[in-house]
Amino acid sequence: MNRILKLTTLAIAAVMLIGCSELPTETTVTSPDGRLVLTVNTAAADVAGGDLAYSLEFDGTQIMTPSPISMTLTDGRVLGKRNDRNEGFTVSELKRASVTETIESPLYRQSSFTESYNELLVVCKEGYSVRFRVYDSGFAYRFETNFGEGQIEVLNEQSSFLFPEDSKSWVAYSWGKDLLANSFQCTYTQETVGTFASGDSHLAVLPLAVEMASGVKVLVCESDLRSYPGMFLTGEKGGYKGYFAQLPDSTYIHPRRCQKKIATREEIIARTEATRTFPWRVVVVSDDDRQLPVNNLVYALAEPSRVKDASWVKPGQVAWEWWNDWGLRNVDFEPGINNETYRAYIDFASEFGIEYVILDEGWSSKDDILKIQDHIDLQGLVDYGKEKGVGLVIWAVANVLDDKLEEACSFYQQMGVKGFKIDFIDRDDQESMDLIYRICDATARHQLVLDIHGVNKPAGINRTFPNVVNVEGVFGMEELKWSNPDQPSYDVTFPFLRMLQGPVDYTQGAFVNATKDGFEIDYYEPMGQGTRAHQVATYVVFDSPLAMLCDTPSNYLEDPACTRFITEIPTVFEKTEVLSAKMGSHIVTAREAAGKWYVGALTDWNARKITVSFPFMKKGSRYSVKMLADTEASDVTPSVYEITEFVLEAGSEIELDLAQGGGAAMIIEEI
Repeated sequence: MNRILKLTTLAIAAVMLIGCSELPTETTVTSPDGRLVLTVNTAAADVAGGDLAYSLEFDGTQIMTPSPISMTLTDGRVLGKRNDRNEGFTVSELKRASVTETIESPLYRQSSFTESYNELLVVCKEGYSVRFRVYDSGFAYRFETNFGEGQIEVLNEQSSFLFPEDSKSWVAYSWGKDLLANSFQCTYTQETVGTFASGDSHLAVLPLAVEMASGVKVLVCESDLRSYPGMFLTGEKGGYKGYFAQLPDSTYIHPRRCQKKIATREEIIARTEATRTFPWRVVVVSDDDRQLPVNNLVYALAEPSRVKDASWVKPGQVAWEWWNDWGLRNVDFEPGINNETYRAYIDFASEFGIEYVILDEGWSSKDDILKIQDHIDLQGLVDYGKEKGVGLVIWAVANVLDDKLEEACSFYQQMGVKGFKIDFIDRDDQESMDLIYRICDATARHQLVLDIHGVNKPAGINRTFPNVVNVEGVFGMEELKWSNPDQPSYDVTFPFLRMLQGPVDYTQGAFVNATKDGFEIDYYEPMGQGTRAHQVATYVVFDSPLAMLCDTPSNYLEDPACTRFITEIPTVFEKTEVLSAKMGSHIVTAREAAGKWYVGALTDWNARKITVSFPFMKKGSRYSVKMLADTEASDVTPSVYEITEFVLEAGSEIELDLAQGGGAAMIIEEI
């Protein structure tokens, strides 16, 4: 991907330090549209204890109170804080810049986008800087060290996010025996800032959202996690502060899947280069829920692509056998992990123009990625898929692949495999982030796509490595095999939160559809919650360049009309906009690809009427619309839907009548 920088206004102001009293005690940075004002404590000993801190205003109202930030090294240096000798935070220079940046993003929710920001670089004489950028939709900061050769050890990082009122919040609490090592598949708890950690967990995963009394929402995110742990949040007076997994000291291999687990940890969070940039801490601000699912700051702040030519990366849909337990019916063989089953999935994918089939767990030895099970003819399956126009993606435990990474990438690329689905990382400490980047790099060099499962949320890695087509870290459809959550409500919540961090491996497409009261847990023949139209609409609403059809081909073949509607929906788009939205209630998303528009609408368990207009329609033009939507019967029989076709004039509105847990999807084309 190319990165085009347009320095529309390059105003660099350097103030050389002669004495601390000659620097401003506070420095403000305003967003290009003037609505956001970031105030940074830059010099005064009487402001925030003389330490580095920021505060934030939106439309003249304070929405974040002074929030201190710092980084503590094991050699005693504390970046951003003064010690007894008045060292550690001595500003020597302030630099400003105004930048407009156009970023090409062909495998993203839009093919390109433009962001403008005003920047303040706080240069400290101790050999480090802190860079602040203020956009119309939020701000970000990061530490940058310039300590020469060698390494440093980071003992801890202080990242505070403090608020002036006890506001409503959406918190994704970490869970399990080890709060620092789990699958990061978390639902959202609605509470107030002051009630954080009132339950069993005291850590939250990002993003976290706070809604001010005015309705303005503030989201905490992060970007660019190269060789550094991801950030959790824990509570402190007035808000939250960062919490980081310490570097593993010793590990062991769990026998069930040969997954690497942590036995003990060091006392540091990172051991890294002495001269480097650190991750961006990102704060998104919006008074319009429609802007949250299309916020681009995490992607914009990520490291640009390391892949010079990513034209070989092919997004698409994928048939998947694990969720439905290889659940073929009416076949003349025993379904399971065998060649006959995989050929049947390839036949199904070929019939409906589905680009890929995943071979999930079981095709290889659990402890050796290069040892294919004797009863699996993988080369034969690859060749069969090639004849049928279907590529194969193969599953692996991440550390098992990493054990023979170069050899495995070379071997399977030569065989004709199209990519890997890696799984069971379940950590985001520095060591695990290094593993992820190592696998991303190797698969990119061997032109293999990568679906990262069992992992923390992405932080712009899909920009750095565009072969990363999906990342889990989402409470997706697999959870319905063993639990009974409020999935429709989650479906209209996470697009405003988790999707800001990057694409989701949600694995949708259930064709056994259940009402709220009718849902039952069944591991082997799992159900989806809500209507079939809801399932279809997720293919438009969710960012998933590798969108899975999780159910059995037997179910899809029994309803070819709905299946063909799904497979008409592309997985990457040139434009995306949200037409109507309220976080936790409903969302209506429109996306453009190859001259057609695709619209998806989702609601929670509340039936809902939504009036939708289509601002993308050209004045004076007419459009053909094919719509798959709930009917009056869908509240009782959620598998029922209807497909209608009609013509709309530009400027028209339609009313969507969504059932409980319902949805609607449209394919729109100018005529």
